[in-house]
Amino acid sequence: MTRELLILRHGKAKTPIGIADRDRPLKTTGKRQAQRVGAWLQDHALRPDVTVSSSAERAYVTAQKMLKAGGTHAHDIAVDDRIYNASVAALLNVLGTFPSAPNRVMIVGHNPGLEGLVHHLASLSLPGTDDGRLLKTGTLIHLSMPDDWRQLDRDCAKIVDYVRPDSLPVGFPYQTPNGREWRDRPAYYYTQSAVIPYRKTGRGIEILVITASSKNHWVVPKGIHEPGLSAQDSAAQEAQEEAGVQGRVHATAIGSYAYEKWGATCNVSVYPMEVTDELDPDIWEENHRQRRWVAPDVAAQQIKEDALKTIILDFAASLAKETP
Repeated sequence: MTRELLILRHGKAKTPIGIADRDRPLKTTGKRQAQRVGAWLQDHALRPDVTVSSSAERAYVTAQKMLKAGGTHAHDIAVDDRIYNASVAALLNVLGTFPSAPNRVMIVGHNPGLEGLVHHLASLSLPGTDDGRLLKTGTLIHLSMPDDWRQLDRDCAKIVDYVRPDSLPVGFPYQTPNGREWRDRPAYYYTQSAVIPYRKTGRGIEILVITASSKNHWVVPKGIHEPGLSAQDSAAQEAQEEAGVQGRVHATAIGSYAYEKWGATCNVSVYPMEVTDELDPDIWEENHRQRRWVAPDVAAQQIKEDALKTIILDFAASLAKETP
């Protein structure tokens, strides 16, 4: 057997009143379940070649969280509506769309279909859970598969790993020069990109500041450096999502700073971005924030981090010298 199948049930989800089943979001517990499985997959060199997810919000976000915690990007998740509330026959049809490649497929979906798929593919019995369910939320089953995804007869596969999220470490591995340590969040959370959005006007250089998510102070766009993105692209993404602006991000960071969060130090690289477009509020993802163009010294006064204040002022002074 040369092919592998990773079956992952979505993480624990909320059941808000008035929300359609397909739109149910993950609980924080569900997000951590997916991330712990992703870290386990990375630790065991089991990165999927293809990830296909149900169209339900809770399954798709599980796939995203799992892949990023596993050190890879989440841009190429295939969404297949047939997986939502699927029968075993429907799931076999989904797998049958991979007749020759890839070698390792992950499918993220729901019970009872996924449990039924496991029982169809493998005869080996596994320990159940207290409520008799094989695939509680966030559980992963790794199978060794036949060569042809279209020929998946009963008992054709072998179970290699059975991973429940409550059996995994609560923390996440982080490699340091002194060896591995355990942190509160996946490793990629601690490398971040910030962007200083600016424009040149007749009044001089202006900096765009936005309200923090708490709305009690002003910040510049900043976020986790997403796996699979360059630091510059990650900065541009934060600017678009948080500040609703687009533009040209400089190729080189102009500084960095650090702050404490999630039980460790987050390191932030800072990139200037010359703004070319401001998105309309209806297409600005985080339009609950306010945005304001201010002079560099005003921006520095409103920003909390001392190191970032200095970076803003030094950059503005350098840019003013270059501007005729």
